[in-house]
Amino acid sequence: MDKTPPPAEPSSAPGRLDVADPGAYAALLGHADAEVRDHALFAFQTRPEAAIGYVDRLTPLLGDPEARVRRRAVTTFKEIGTAAVPALRRLRQRPATGPRIRATALEALAAIGGPAALDDRDLAAWRRLTRIKQFTETPERPHLCGSWYAVPTADQAAVLAAFDLGDPEPVTLRTGASAWNHDSHNWGRRHPHERCSRVFVGPALDGWTLVFGRSSQDTHRIEDADDQEKARSEVVRERCADLSRGFGAAQWYGMSCGDGWTAWCIAEGGEVVRFYDAFDAAEKGDEGPGHPAESGYRLPHEYVDTGDALDAVGDMPDGADPLDVEAFYAGYVQVKRDLGIPDTCYATDIAARLSVDPGALGARTRVTGTGVLALTACGRRYGHPAGALTV
Repeated sequence: MDKTPPPAEPSSAPGRLDVADPGAYAALLGHADAEVRDHALFAFQTRPEAAIGYVDRLTPLLGDPEARVRRRAVTTFKEIGTAAVPALRRLRQRPATGPRIRATALEALAAIGGPAALDDRDLAAWRRLTRIKQFTETPERPHLCGSWYAVPTADQAAVLAAFDLGDPEPVTLRTGASAWNHDSHNWGRRHPHERCSRVFVGPALDGWTLVFGRSSQDTHRIEDADDQEKARSEVVRERCADLSRGFGAAQWYGMSCGDGWTAWCIAEGGEVVRFYDAFDAAEKGDEGPGHPAESGYRLPHEYVDTGDALDAVGDMPDGADPLDVEAFYAGYVQVKRDLGIPDTCYATDIAARLSVDPGALGARTRVTGTGVLALTACGRRYGHPAGALTV
């Protein structure tokens, strides 16, 4: 089941008009223009309490031929909440409604979340689909934004115990990555623990187990600190040192998709031998000493003038086709090498040399075992965050 981000608010929508009863827009739900249907749904989305009385008029939009209208319908039902669950379940139980509307109704139920949303039959179907997908899944690069740990073991139970995780649910790699990204970017939280409720513990990848997500203890120690950056550094160092005592080595990596932040921590035999944070180093200077895995690279905070390399390759022609662009960058890389300008390294580059680069997963990656979504202490109290995930 694909999880698609909710659509942006319409720039000019009937929903922005100051009308308390969205029933004024009900007739527009069947309009021939998809944009009008989208705007009409937005009116109900922003008035969820009043929209409860129009659930039966809204459900056909879950099967709309336009994907953006279906996404808006899911968001609308999410805002309506548990009051919409009975109608959505009825859709799921009617084969005559068609596979598209039943699938989107399931996505809406997942978006609502909570124990009342998905029934045993839906959960059984999801688990069955997961088992089928696991047989044929090829590891693929996840969207890297957040942090993860790497430990050299295939003993998943030991990793779960080390992070105090429970209730492991087998999932595909795609589902695990989807959950990690969903929780990392979950700005519309319904309770304050949705970003620290579950962790994705992967299968062993080339002999290493990667752990994506936030444990309860680590998250709250950081968020409760006056200096969160300092607290994060301390938590990561202590966690890596503890893991390396039990597994011989441990690493932590961090990357951001929004601002270029990258970081890594390397521990061996119970001691941290290297901690690097690009933003902290840019502000305070690198703590050093460097690690051999960084050899031949330029650290992200280090400035190097690449103007000569750019001058040597010239400007990319306007309207260049993909082959021209590829040739331009190949020339730029070669000139940099000729001038002795090293490449900048990021967390994935260090991971590739020391353990596993999740950005380079593919058909050649050796996979042992099955990944799981496991609940933290917060998750065991509050449950999984609401939201549909990719299978």
